[in-house]
Amino acid sequence: MQPSTIYLADYRPPNFSVSHVELDFDIHPTQTRVVSTMTMKRHPQGEAIIVLNGFELTLIAIELNGRELLAGEYHRDEESLSIPCDEFDVTVRVITEINPLDNKALEGLYRSASMFCTQCEAEGFRRISYFPDRPDVLATYRVRIEADKAECPVLLSNGNLELSGELDNQRHFSVWYDPFPKPSYLFALVAGDLSAQSDVFVTASGREVALHLYVEAKDLDKCDFALEALKRSMIWDEEKYGREYDLDLFNIVAVDDFNMGAMENKSLNIFNSSCVLAKPETTTDQAFQRIEGIVAHEYFHNWSGNRVTCRDWFQLSLKEGFTVYRDAQFSADMGSAAVKRIEDVALLRARQFAEDAGPLAHPVRPASYIEISNFYTLTVYEKGAEVVRMINTLIGDDAFRKGSDLYFDRNDGTAATIEDFIAAMAEASGRDFSAFMSWYSQAGTPEVHVTERWDETSGFYELAFEQRLPLAGGRENWKPLVIPIRLSLLGEAGALAIQQAGAESADNTEWVYELDQYEATVKFGPFNERPVPSLLRDFSAPVKLVDTLTDEQLRFLIARDTDAYVRWDSSQKLLLAEIERAKSDSYSLCPKLSEALAAVLADDAADPALRAYSLSLPSEALLQQGESVDPVALFTAKDRVKAAIATELQEQFRTIVAQRVSWDQYQPSAEQVGQRLLQNLALDYVVKLGECSAAEAQFASANNMTDQLAALRSLFRYADRHPMAEFISQWAEDGLVLNTAFALQASARDGATLADIQRITEHQAFDFDNPNKVRAVFGSFGSDNTPLFHAKDGSGYEYLGDMVLKIDESNPQTASRLAAPLTRWRNLAPAYSAAMKAVLERLAGCPTLSKDLYEVVSKSLL
Repeated sequence: MQPSTIYLADYRPPNFSVSHVELDFDIHPTQTRVVSTMTMKRHPQGEAIIVLNGFELTLIAIELNGRELLAGEYHRDEESLSIPCDEFDVTVRVITEINPLDNKALEGLYRSASMFCTQCEAEGFRRISYFPDRPDVLATYRVRIEADKAECPVLLSNGNLELSGELDNQRHFSVWYDPFPKPSYLFALVAGDLSAQSDVFVTASGREVALHLYVEAKDLDKCDFALEALKRSMIWDEEKYGREYDLDLFNIVAVDDFNMGAMENKSLNIFNSSCVLAKPETTTDQAFQRIEGIVAHEYFHNWSGNRVTCRDWFQLSLKEGFTVYRDAQFSADMGSAAVKRIEDVALLRARQFAEDAGPLAHPVRPASYIEISNFYTLTVYEKGAEVVRMINTLIGDDAFRKGSDLYFDRNDGTAATIEDFIAAMAEASGRDFSAFMSWYSQAGTPEVHVTERWDETSGFYELAFEQRLPLAGGRENWKPLVIPIRLSLLGEAGALAIQQAGAESADNTEWVYELDQYEATVKFGPFNERPVPSLLRDFSAPVKLVDTLTDEQLRFLIARDTDAYVRWDSSQKLLLAEIERAKSDSYSLCPKLSEALAAVLADDAADPALRAYSLSLPSEALLQQGESVDPVALFTAKDRVKAAIATELQEQFRTIVAQRVSWDQYQPSAEQVGQRLLQNLALDYVVKLGECSAAEAQFASANNMTDQLAALRSLFRYADRHPMAEFISQWAEDGLVLNTAFALQASARDGATLADIQRITEHQAFDFDNPNKVRAVFGSFGSDNTPLFHAKDGSGYEYLGDMVLKIDESNPQTASRLAAPLTRWRNLAPAYSAAMKAVLERLAGCPTLSKDLYEVVSKSLL
């Protein structure tokens, strides 16, 4: 039987709300007993039936107002339990048993290494107890946890610790109370043998908050950075948004086995260990930055997600898009705003644009789903954040802050909708957002086509804009979007004053033009010279800009523009065109491109990170967007361009490598990160030339993982001999570092075979039940190993399909995400698409597919 589809249009309030929950956990590895007592109230228009969600639970007993119900007094199926009830105020007590040790889906309560932990978002609580498991049911929780003291000396839940004590039989207990109403997806419990690194934060109002980061004892030396990042986040949220933390305790727990990056459970954040543990010897610059961003993200959820949550899962971007925007602001303030913006845009264009163009495309607020776990996507998160960024751009910082204050204050303690957020922004700014709402309801990446017209005689300059949404299949199926286009007009001496024809003189040099029609033309001038347009500055809208700028104009922007995004984007456009040219066997590097790149590399006054990004070739994911794509041909062409750049600029690259700056004291600061990024880019180009001595020396002497891994990566990709075995031996006891080795081994290397990929899974540290490890291998294989994955005999597709099926048996969430590369068959050339489609059809014919994987596969074949 096919899984049912859930529709936004069908939303109805719950028949019964829950005001308070008493939970009692008696922890045992295979037989944990859960007693849940719910104080419930019937909605005035609700049906006279209590509906509780539950999955894979052993029901021991159920009581209604103190009376145990007989089997005929309730109905139970595989996913729910229903109780007819015509009363308005009731108490329901449910006793269930669960098996944490056997729970490999990593939802609900499960065992990870030495601890028991929970993951309840989106619908994991129904694996713990029968409950109205939906985000619009908010209640206060009191939780009692009992466990063996030797096995689980630490017992944690949400809120404040009320009571703890000793019991018979070497057991002990703790009682926790969370005074803030929350939905069940924010419930959390941890019980295990853990050590803590602790600190104290004093809020703006003078309250002391105890901070604890719980880890396995072996990881205590990796806690400092995350705790400092947490304190920076707390200060920033007070200063930027006026949001102070509201409890006296904030706990974080690091977990090795986790489907997501982290979870914002009220006062008890649970983190994938890869997203919180860090020290220079084992953690790269990029991982430090990611950890800082994720720590901030989960903390910011205390208000944008917890105090104000989402009414239903269709509103997921209400909390996630807004919070991603907030954490991006924070990261920009902590480091280089320009570099952060480029990194975010590169991710969006490479991966979210591909999602928008594929069979699983959906709006920021989807209209339907089969399995909600499949909608924790880049569209909901990253594009959702870009939509919030556009709101800020349109109304300005002051009005945006007023709007966020109004949103938080008006909706505190409730389950809100996107309309509630937009209403607050509209009231604060006086702006009508009715047309803007199409960003939430229309799928696909808009294209903005721009044509310039210059009248040399009159000096007037025109920009003609047209917006298109190819996925919608015609204008009759979509409404024009409100697209803020930040622009400047550049002349030989710099930015020109933007003056629209017929308007009074102006001295501004940057303007946000709002394109809100299918087509529009804007006239500027008069000017004494032909301007060069700097368009979509700071990437002011998540669109594809299709312009008619010449290579000469793009090189002018690279050299003269003050907007870092436009400079980087211009270099990317030239490099994309160069890769297309390199499909020819007679290819040689364009001399003018070589000159432009050499000038960027020589610009010592520029941010080293921006110089490095300008010399970095477009990603495989970006290259493979389009129609009838030959991924292997593009991979070969990109390699040719890289070899040509390495040859043409070799002296500059050698000089950067020879003058390598090193620091005795490692810091993940913007200055050091940028310098290492540029140095390691130069090193990679030098190794591409076949010169390995500098990389070998750097690998041996590096005092930080960034430099050691960069050297290893270059040698692994391009050298006949590489120190991979030495690296694995050196870090044999560190699972997170081994995951980076697994990922690198699964990526492209000349002469590698599927047998090499299979051998990674035979390593003693590999575990099919650990999402980090399977993502490291099969995620890297599908995205970073073009020659093997896209082998023309289809063997790469078949292999990934087999692994996805294997993982789906125990962890559907991870399996469905790993299947993503198999869904892109429609945009591949016939030689590839037929083989990829055949694998999807084979998966579709499997009768045991989970709902998660079924939705991905079935929609991909439509």
